[in-house]
Order: sequence, then C-alpha cells, then structure tokens
Amino acid sequence: MSGGSSNARIAILISGRGSNMIALADAVRDGIIPDAEIAVVISDQPNAAGLAKAAERGIETLIITRRGRPREEHDREIITALRERNVDLVCLAGYMRILSNEFIEVYRGHILNIHPSLLPLFPGLEPQKQALEHGAKTSGCTVHFVDETLDGGPIIVQREVPVHEDDTVERLAARLLVEEHKLYPEAVNQVLAQLRQQA
Repeated sequence: MSGGSSNARIAILISGRGSNMIALADAVRDGIIPDAEIAVVISDQPNAAGLAKAAERGIETLIITRRGRPREEHDREIITALRERNVDLVCLAGYMRILSNEFIEVYRGHILNIHPSLLPLFPGLEPQKQALEHGAKTSGCTVHFVDETLDGGPIIVQREVPVHEDDTVERLAARLLVEEHKLYPEAVNQVLAQLRQQA
C-alpha cells in the first residue's frame, strides 16, 4: 500500500509475551491475512519475550524504551521508526503504554488494539477479574480503533465467550486468548479492506 508496495505493511507494538503478535504474524505467513507483511515489531520493554519470537520468524524487531523521557518524546521516536518503514497499520498487542495524542493523530484510523472484554464493559486493567467480580455471565474480546479514550475507540469486531460458574481469572483469560487469536486477524482483514478502498 505504502511506498509503492502492494502489500500492506503492519507494525506490532508489544510489551510482553506477544501472543497476539504471534497470532498476527502467523496469520500473515499462512495467508489468512493476504497481501500483507509484518514490517516491524517494536517493544518498550527490552526483555519482552515476544521479541525473540518475532526474530525467530525473521521479523525485524526494535526496542524503544522510554528512558525517563516524556511520553510525547518516546512516541516521536516510534513514529519516526514507523514512517521509515512505510507502515500502513499499527496493531497493539499487549502494549502496556497509553499512546500520546500526537501518535494517535498521526495514525488515526490506522491503530488497532485488542481488549479481553466486550467493550464498553470492563475497560482498563484486569478486565477478566472485573467480569468475574461483577458476576458477568458472558465475557469476550474486542478489537477497536485507538483514540484518545481508554479502550473507548470505535469497535471493529467482538466475540462473546461464556463465563463458567467455576471460572478463575486464569481460566477465563485462557479461553479468551484462544478467541483473541482468531478475532485479531479477522479485524485486520476488515480494516485493510477499508483502507484499500480509500486508497
């Protein structure tokens, strides 16, 4: 899409194990997300386990830590790296930092996040715990566009997951993760189709 390439160039931002990053990378490799490539995986945490998993798949990795800098300065370094690689779509996959308004403005409509709840229910941290504490009968996962609100951007796709009476946070989280790994590639395909129509 960008830079004369017919393939959509995707960047994935992680802070930890990167299981959704792996799901996206493998979906691209297997043609589930066609006409796309993972341009780079960026982590704010030098010890993020997902970095090694990305490197094993031959994907470029970058570590861009905050180093005590203001959020805007940190994000500008990431924006520069994304622009240098002609990135079309930014996918957050367990990225534990809130993006600056400048980052959101530069890539508005081109940043996705996945969240393990049926938004707008249970935004923020520990949504599985929130769901169990509120006695929810159904949970799920949501892929949404990122805007200035916390987990509040326009919803792209959702998938319901039943809550069992004997569920623990760990059990529910594990079942949600299985669905997240299916849902994120589906959402990426939808958004890339929209972006291609706009191009």
